[in-house]
Amino acid sequence: MEESVYEVDARIEQEHWWHLGRRKLFGRVIGELGAARTAPVLDIGTSAGTNLRLLRDVGFTDVTGLDFNEEAVRWCAEKGLGAVRLGSVTSIPFEDASFSLILATDIVEHVDDDTLALSEIRRVLRPGAAALITVPAFPSLWGLQDEVSHHRRRYRLGGLLERIRGAGLEIERSFHFNYLLFAPIWAARQVLKRWRPTSFKSEGTYNSPLINKMLGAVFDFDVATAQQVSPPFGVSILAVARRPAA
Repeated sequence: MEESVYEVDARIEQEHWWHLGRRKLFGRVIGELGAARTAPVLDIGTSAGTNLRLLRDVGFTDVTGLDFNEEAVRWCAEKGLGAVRLGSVTSIPFEDASFSLILATDIVEHVDDDTLALSEIRRVLRPGAAALITVPAFPSLWGLQDEVSHHRRRYRLGGLLERIRGAGLEIERSFHFNYLLFAPIWAARQVLKRWRPTSFKSEGTYNSPLINKMLGAVFDFDVATAQQVSPPFGVSILAVARRPAA
């Protein structure tokens, strides 16, 4: 990602509606997985620490972050969110079968070889352990945010699940989320692509207390219902994948 995206995320991750809603969704899914709070957990693509904040708040005590950007390490340290190692998802600097839970949220779309990244996630998972994986969905939603974030692709659900299975992981569940805001986000991205403001840093800067409250209410309902509704579209995809126990 460009440094501007890291800077914006570092400033907004604690209160922005998107980060808040995602943490609620991830917290719910993690709770259903039943991992012990003392289990070793890896957060890949830590960035400004939003997942480290979640994991700390729900009680995990053995958490490590991984990011390839030194600024991410610094920001997380300054916020007191825990230890972050430098490294890449395509070459995870840990031994085989090191973790009982992995979060890889919006990270595999950043690398050329996403199958290698998913294979590395499988390698460092313990047998029977789960990974929570999210990616941006639908190529039609491609916009300036994807460009400044240095995304290589957006995914269709079937293509993502095929890659996950190809890496030797079993799919436990998968669904789209951020489906209620799909149409307005698509429209806003079309406007931004045509306008192409030279000062664009991140979509996270287009916010205000009122907008944050309104979109937060919509997104809260979205993430509370997405798994049950299983809509055929959404801005993002979530998949829970396990390394086979055998």
